[in-house]
Amino acid sequence: MEHAINWFEIPAANFQRATKFYNTVLNAQMQTTKMGDSELAFLPREQQGVGGAIAKQPGHQPGPNGPLIYLNVTGRFDEVMARIEPAGGKVIQPKTLVTDEIGYIAVFVDTEGNHVALHAEKKA
Repeated sequence: MEHAINWFEIPAANFQRATKFYNTVLNAQMQTTKMGDSELAFLPREQQGVGGAIAKQPGHQPGPNGPLIYLNVTGRFDEVMARIEPAGGKVIQPKTLVTDEIGYIAVFVDTEGNHVALHAEKKA
């Protein structure tokens, strides 16, 4: 097993608002698609890396009590953090060094009410 996770979805109540938020925060243009009753916006990733999407789907509700997902922002932590609140999110745990080996983390609330985390390796 290469990774414990190979796919994740962050639920959205308002798909356009959530897509705009993550496009702004990650400085990306996510591709979107509709699959049946679901709408997906694919988060940027390396071709072989773990993938994920913003998802509006029947029966999936955003909120603070779901799984905590860590987005990799190594090399751009501060610039991503700086875009969270102007984009409509709220930082609830600022950039924190866990250990030199683990690196930095932070937690924010997105426009849909989800708690999402950031992670970056500590650069020497």
